[in-house]
Amino acid sequence: MIQLIRGFKDILPEESALWQHIENTARALFEDFGFREIRPPVLEKTELFKRSIGEDTDIVEKEMYTFPDRKGDLLTLRPEATASVVRSYIQHKMYAADPIRKMYTIGPMFRRERPQKGRYRQFYQINAEVFGEASPYIDAQLIFMLVSLFEKLSVTDSNVHINSLGCPECRPDFRKALSELLESRKKQLCEDCIRRSERNPLRVLDCKVPSCREAVSDAPSIIDYLCPACAAHFDTVQEMLVKQNVRFEVDKRLVRGLDYYTRTTFEIQTGALGAQSAVAGGGRYDGLVEALGGPSQPAIGFAIGLDRLVEIVTLNQESLAKHPMVFIAALGDEGIRNAWLWSNDLCMAGIRTEVDFSGRSLKSLMKRADKVNASYVMIVGESELKEGSVVLRDMKTKEQHTFSMDNLVENLKTFLYQ
Repeated sequence: MIQLIRGFKDILPEESALWQHIENTARALFEDFGFREIRPPVLEKTELFKRSIGEDTDIVEKEMYTFPDRKGDLLTLRPEATASVVRSYIQHKMYAADPIRKMYTIGPMFRRERPQKGRYRQFYQINAEVFGEASPYIDAQLIFMLVSLFEKLSVTDSNVHINSLGCPECRPDFRKALSELLESRKKQLCEDCIRRSERNPLRVLDCKVPSCREAVSDAPSIIDYLCPACAAHFDTVQEMLVKQNVRFEVDKRLVRGLDYYTRTTFEIQTGALGAQSAVAGGGRYDGLVEALGGPSQPAIGFAIGLDRLVEIVTLNQESLAKHPMVFIAALGDEGIRNAWLWSNDLCMAGIRTEVDFSGRSLKSLMKRADKVNASYVMIVGESELKEGSVVLRDMKTKEQHTFSMDNLVENLKTFLYQ
């Protein structure tokens, strides 16, 4: 028997109703805030991710699914969505008519990480991106929108963490101070952080290894090194979140693993998933559009780990399952033929209908109707065909109603939706 690839997962029909509920809730909310959906491909040129994410990151060095095509060009299954959305923004010159664009996307990403709870090698994200807006007000609004989504999904065990990563003007001084601290405590760092300390010291702050966390427990805070413009930007973000009653924590350890982030960065964290506490995260990436060959345009966005979010959404999955409204218990060949026609007409009329074509006994068909949790059973057998009518049984009250086969679909619609 051929089985799943390690780190991949089937989303079964019993689970998909919850996934659809989350996706539809996100779509409705995002579109109320002026976002429109974009669907970039899952396969891109490898160079896109090397230039956007950074060649020295773990994602590019260890985790990407990269392979040559028949012409020898290197292609990669996307490990994240932002680079693809930016590439599309540039390639299609979306900035020409109006540089301000709000877009969202929902789909699979791919990273070859060690599989664990809430983390798969094919995982799903909900992304939202805003281009052409440099104002701190859009930062605060994006965080508010994200918090509102979690509230709509009844996620209560979550906390907002925010930080500022500064800009190319103020970050070098902080990087120097942090590098000096890391150099003095090199013996306490893991192998990955020793390498990070030389290439991207900010990422050491995000390490989960206890010895590394201890080594940077008194590390300088980048907030103390912000230039006046970045400090004012971050102050406004906090002020607006307070005005909107969004509770948050300023977290000096909060950095992003990708090279393109600047200024505001944020996460939604939860205690429900153990060590993998982040369910959503994002921030501002003002230099990425220009770095990938486009015009200088500010941008900000976030990604939600959909697999993780599904695990913590406190909803009764059974209540989201779509059960048939009508189950047709058809007896005999003529009854089955009529049931086939009626079921098509009922489905087209918006009445979810199931038919059992097996020709089994009425007792077996009633058991089947009960198993699929049908609201009503329409019985059509030899006697019903002779009389030109059908019997509709309410599975909860056990009441029965008789309907003529003439104008059956219209009469059922009137009865069911009265």
